[in-house]
Formats: sequence, structure tokens, C-alpha cells
Amino acid sequence: MEQTGLSNKSTNVTMSTQRYSVTPHPIETLMTWVKSGEIAIPEIQRPFVWEATKVRNLLDSLYQGYPVGYLIAWRNHAVKLKDGTTSAGKRILIDGQQRVSALMASLLGIEVLNDDYETVQIRIAFNPQEESLRGVEPGDPEERGLAARCRQSVRSSSELVSAGQ
Repeated sequence: MEQTGLSNKSTNVTMSTQRYSVTPHPIETLMTWVKSGEIAIPEIQRPFVWEATKVRNLLDSLYQGYPVGYLIAWRNHAVKLKDGTTSAGKRILIDGQQRVSALMASLLGIEVLNDDYETVQIRIAFNPQEESLRGVEPGDPEERGLAARCRQSVRSSSELVSAGQ
């Protein structure tokens, strides 16, 4: 009887080289990449579709220390980006665009393009006394202080893991 599968004999197994690496990165690093333009979104990615409650839930998961999944980034100099340029030298976001867009919108105040192709702002506020997060509207009297505390709390307590080359 012949059995096929992996073997420790080098003549029976051909191993390919590893094509990716998994590296944990703090949120601050990811946000620095966003601000510097090192993270790029390819043309094929859909617009931002998350509701504010889903953004709030992501931030709450980060605050509570729960895992929020992997980001997959790829380096390829010839990928066309959403802004029409090519990706030379950038980390192209293959998976995790909704999470990264949610973080850049809520933590950095960067507007995102929604599924109606309108630019929107997402504001999430943190109440330190209740340790709770909530969406806030522009002009809400608590918005400025709570949103700032939210950004600080989430930045200091969390990491995302990125997988890529």
C-alpha cells in the first residue's frame, strides 16, 4: 500500500519558499503609515460601507483587547490605486480596508468615501467614566473632548497584526 503526503525524506518533499510574513504592529504604526501615504488602497477595493455602529464596535473591541483580525498588505510597484497613481513603494491593502478606513476616519478624522460615493466623517466618542463608546454628531457639546479621549485610549491599548510582504 502506498501512502502519499508529507515526508521527512528530502527526496519526497519539495518545499516552496515562504511568500509572506506575519508581523504585529501597534495602531500608532498603522496610523503613521496612513498619514504618510505608505498604506495604499487599490482601485479594485469597494468604497467604505460600514455604519457608525460597526466602527464603534471595532474601537470597543480594540479598547477591550479583543482580536480584530489580520490586515493583508502587498508590495507591488505596478498596482493602480484609487487616486489613479501606481503603488510604487507602498503597502497595498488587500484585506482590511474597512477596518483601516474606520480607524483613519475615527482616530485621525480623515473623511472616507461611502458606498454612495459621498465623503463622510465618522465621529466616535469615549466616555471614560462609563468606559463606553458612542457615535456623535458634529456640534454635539461632548464631541470634542470625548472623541479626543477615544482616540488616545484606543491608540494606547491596542495592536493590529498585518500579514504581507
